[in-house]
Amino acid sequence: MKKRPLLQAFAALALLPALTPFTASAQAEDYPPKKTVSLVVGFAAGGAADTAARLIAKKLGDNIGQTVIVDNKPGAGGNIAHQFVANASGDGATLLFGSVGPLTIAPHMMKLGYDPVRDLAPITMGVNFPNVLVVHAGVGVKTLAEFVALAKKKPGSLDFASTGAGSASHLAGELFNVQAGIDTVHIPYKGGAPALQDLLGGRVASYYSTPATAGPHIESGKLIPLATTGLSRPAFMPNVPTIAESGYPGFNATNWYAFVASSKTPKPLLDRWNLELVKVLNAPDVREQLLKHGLTPQPGTRDELARYMASESATWGRIVRERKISAE
Repeated sequence: MKKRPLLQAFAALALLPALTPFTASAQAEDYPPKKTVSLVVGFAAGGAADTAARLIAKKLGDNIGQTVIVDNKPGAGGNIAHQFVANASGDGATLLFGSVGPLTIAPHMMKLGYDPVRDLAPITMGVNFPNVLVVHAGVGVKTLAEFVALAKKKPGSLDFASTGAGSASHLAGELFNVQAGIDTVHIPYKGGAPALQDLLGGRVASYYSTPATAGPHIESGKLIPLATTGLSRPAFMPNVPTIAESGYPGFNATNWYAFVASSKTPKPLLDRWNLELVKVLNAPDVREQLLKHGLTPQPGTRDELARYMASESATWGRIVRERKISAE
């Protein structure tokens, strides 16, 4: 028997509560955002973060069918970019290629204008890699042991570049100072490219560089690799020993970049960005290019990144307190 018109109307109305939230959510969280998407990087163009971001942004833009630009905001070890994104609107059009320093180290060293946990929402891990300690030929050393011997002979005469106070390269140098019992002086820069420029020019003695930044100059013989900072030798530098195997067991100071956004961004948008960025990081052509630059893709879930950031923060916070490391 057919339903009478009045009953049919009530039946239709009964479905509205179930449909309305979904419809409202879909309208409120348009994806992709109907504007140019900015991928903010906290370091100058030419370094590892910028290299990886540009590879990823190109593929991401192709996949979603709209423009994704890389917006370099160098300075303060990446903290300027992180604060910018923390203060951004939650429309999903501004993403951050965040780094280990501002996300998990700097909060223990200085007062920031943002809280990485409260103001930034995790999306997915991006890439990770060890740094490599390199020197220019004028320093006159070819091994880590020779570097340590020279530093002990002339305390305070050798310096090391980093991508800024509180960055992974800064902490690597400070940790090595402590473990090796030496006194090398920290010189902060606004990114890998300017640090490398001064190293090649002989204006700074050493640099805990990213493989992508130092690699071509190691191959040309302009820079000498002394050791890498992870627990095992990376595949792209099999002949360079680790600091850990060179007489300093347990030394481990790896670098990583992860995707985050303003915590004001709605969860459906964050989940969708995770889906799209994981797709990009798993793409064979992107993986190949990243690995060629010494960067290992590490796509994952939002929860996995949140747990990893908490673990890193606890580790680096303890080291900063124990070693009494402060920002310059």
